[in-house]
Amino acid sequence: MPIDLYYATLSPPCRAVLMTLRQLNLDVNIITTDVHKKESWPPQFLKLSYPQHTVPTLVDDGFPLGESRAIMQYLVSKYAPNSDLYPTHDLKKRAHVDRLLYYDMSIWNAIVDAIVSQI
Repeated sequence: MPIDLYYATLSPPCRAVLMTLRQLNLDVNIITTDVHKKESWPPQFLKLSYPQHTVPTLVDDGFPLGESRAIMQYLVSKYAPNSDLYPTHDLKKRAHVDRLLYYDMSIWNAIVDAIVSQI
């Protein structure tokens, strides 16, 4: 059964999940949504993407999961355990991958502060 990915074309988190799927060579059914046109809001999507209702949302054999980082970690853990994409066998290597996965979150406040200070 292929994996369903609810996807928005211009979303960097969606692209990161898609790159992970392709790196793992997994069969994926891409369901493109336009969040600006509320295409991502039909009742079946709301059930799958509860509680945040965001894309990307992945459905793997009936298991729905949101949040790009969690999706990528799940995919590698399930389909390529102990790979270098998300090493579970070496804590220091995994910590380095985690640092890169969450890099944008560490600079978000600095970006917001810089923008707000210009207003």
